[in-house]
Amino acid sequence: MGKGALNAGEKGMVQKETKEKLCKLEQYFSQRAGQDLCLAFSGGVDSSLLLKMAADAVAQTGKQVYAVTFDSRLHPSCDLKIAKQVARELGGAHHVITIDELEQEEIRSNPVDRCYRCKRHLFQALKVWAQSRGIGLVLDGTNEDDMHVYRPGIRALAELGIESPLAKLHVTKGQVKEIAAYYGISVAARPSTPCMATRIPYGQEIDYGVLAKIAEGEAYIKGFIPGNVRLRLHGDVARLEVDVERLPQALEKREGIVGCLKKLGFAYVVLDLEGFRSGSMDVHIKEGLKNGIFT
Repeated sequence: MGKGALNAGEKGMVQKETKEKLCKLEQYFSQRAGQDLCLAFSGGVDSSLLLKMAADAVAQTGKQVYAVTFDSRLHPSCDLKIAKQVARELGGAHHVITIDELEQEEIRSNPVDRCYRCKRHLFQALKVWAQSRGIGLVLDGTNEDDMHVYRPGIRALAELGIESPLAKLHVTKGQVKEIAAYYGISVAARPSTPCMATRIPYGQEIDYGVLAKIAEGEAYIKGFIPGNVRLRLHGDVARLEVDVERLPQALEKREGIVGCLKKLGFAYVVLDLEGFRSGSMDVHIKEGLKNGIFT
């Protein structure tokens, strides 16, 4: 196994199946280490693990890994700051591409395949950036778990020839976190920070002003509730999702949360007793997913 491999007897031993996936990832990058690589880099745990492994691999060949982050108003501003910091820690050459997705009416109108349209718009720009520098291989951090939920953006990646090593090698989110924790990657336990448009019902036009209020509300709540925090908008109702074990904390802070969200203009504030779950705005299109309408 290559540099940084997990060997028997070392501290922080990972599960056998995870170790096997790590070996496959090392082999994947060793086979591609003779060329410059471009990685769509959010600063989350998935892309950070890929940056760590790619940087280790190309260090032996003198090539470079370009970690490219989209500066987008559909993502919290802290994402860009974190991405810059983590890229420095892991050894990637960090670059930023500024994108305004809402310039595109087909994205702003928020159709059920918004993620496909948005992902295609972003990665077309990334491919142009990479090709202008003679880089032929563009990677992203889609993992195995993403392949089994509603992720229409995955189709855009396939159409554009973007490689997703974690999905290709069937590495799950849990395994990504396990390996990242072993390596001591600083964002190993960082909760996911998906596009802010996931807080808005499909069919409702996306408005930066509304998203800013949602982001402010989430930031306030994250000040005292760790883990996953989402505010989903339903008309004038703000529906709060937190991890199930954090529900008592949300109730304890009820007055402060209600006061903050009402001040931001939300008429009603409700706590979702199911707790946080990724893709909770997609419940009405599950049947379409089962029938293969959305891929």
